[in-house]
Amino acid sequence: MNSVFWFTRDLRLNDNPALNQAILDSRQGKVFACYCLDRDWFESLSAIRANSLVASLQSLKLALGGALNIVWADESNKIAAVVANFAKANAATKVYASKSFVPAFAAVQASLSSLIELILVGSDYAVDPGNVKKPADGLNYRVYTPFYRAWLQVGWPQPVHFAGNSSSFAFSNLGESWPELDATSTVAIKAGEDFALRTLDRFMRTRADHYDENRNRADIGGTSHLSHALAHGEIHPRTILSRLSDSKGHEVFRKEIAWREFYADVLHNYPNTETEYYNERFAQMRYDTGPKAEAKLLAWQEGKTGYPMVDAGMRQLNTTGWMHNRVRMIVASFLVKDLHIEWIHGAKYFESKLTDFDPASNAHGWQWTAGCGTDASPYYRIFNPIGQGLKFDPNGDYVRKYVPELAHLGGAAVHEPWLEIDGYQNGYVGQIVDHAAERAESLARLEEIKIDIAD
Repeated sequence: MNSVFWFTRDLRLNDNPALNQAILDSRQGKVFACYCLDRDWFESLSAIRANSLVASLQSLKLALGGALNIVWADESNKIAAVVANFAKANAATKVYASKSFVPAFAAVQASLSSLIELILVGSDYAVDPGNVKKPADGLNYRVYTPFYRAWLQVGWPQPVHFAGNSSSFAFSNLGESWPELDATSTVAIKAGEDFALRTLDRFMRTRADHYDENRNRADIGGTSHLSHALAHGEIHPRTILSRLSDSKGHEVFRKEIAWREFYADVLHNYPNTETEYYNERFAQMRYDTGPKAEAKLLAWQEGKTGYPMVDAGMRQLNTTGWMHNRVRMIVASFLVKDLHIEWIHGAKYFESKLTDFDPASNAHGWQWTAGCGTDASPYYRIFNPIGQGLKFDPNGDYVRKYVPELAHLGGAAVHEPWLEIDGYQNGYVGQIVDHAAERAESLARLEEIKIDIAD
């Protein structure tokens, strides 16, 4: 019998149990591979983000010997119906896929299961969300550190190899047109499973041993650069975890993988928190709105706040579709606590730009910095954008790369151009707010809602 494999956030061949199951169960028939794009959603993406997805799909198509079918959904033809119709048109009686734990997409899979037999195997995580529970009461963890210990105890299997080859898949003439690269983006996107595996190899050779020391430095590239691959499923976290030892650098990196899984677990247990406050008390916080707030939000989005480390981060995001994780925290703190704008606006902007966008990590990373999430950084921890720049970009190389108006300033002077006689000679913007004053204002607003900081 024929079957369909529906690729979602698992754009790879290796360590893909659902794909292997489809191949093994379809030996007497054909496997048709498809990927379904929601037209409105795809057209809403930034050029960089759209191109990153297209690059991943093109790489997967090549790995499948060309046998990847793109099907499109729109308002009158939803994803579940489109996938079911594709299967039936190819005389397929079953659809195989990896199980999704993103609330909206889990709902799509539930809808599809009412239209055709849907077999879900595996997921995007080493440990499926919902499987790490407190032994005392069976409830989910709300604090990361005990979650991490329990996550290690649950454990995960070793990666599995691809059970087929390019000839395992059948061509269909029922696929539709491929999405095109957006010519407005000049960023060259490197994507695909092979590139992800090479990136992992390079990380293990050159950066993993010192990850604990260098991961927060924005100027030296000490991170793994695997977030895009994880977001698109070009590599499974099991594959990464299988390469790690118990050394300090490797252990810190393992904990970063666990943070991704912790946030997925939180979102699974509290699906409303993708767009709503985990700690509902913070919804009472007095945030700024109106034309002045909108102007400040735009300045933040464009990297024109007058704070070099913040502006460098936002310009990196706008030009590359990615931002260093430490800098993500800096810019998030600045938006919420210096500009007094709700985290939701920042999360939405990141969603529109990030090529490594992950719903759970994005929402809960923002809520962590905003002080309203699970196991969050206390609200009164307000990042000093100047001090953070001096600490994590001590020579100013990161700022100079993305803020050319300050390229003439040497060393750490780039972080405080207002102290230099020629600091603004190339037209860099002045500070739109005073950090010390806005820090005091944020703490005053915290007092207004009487949050117990000991909670």
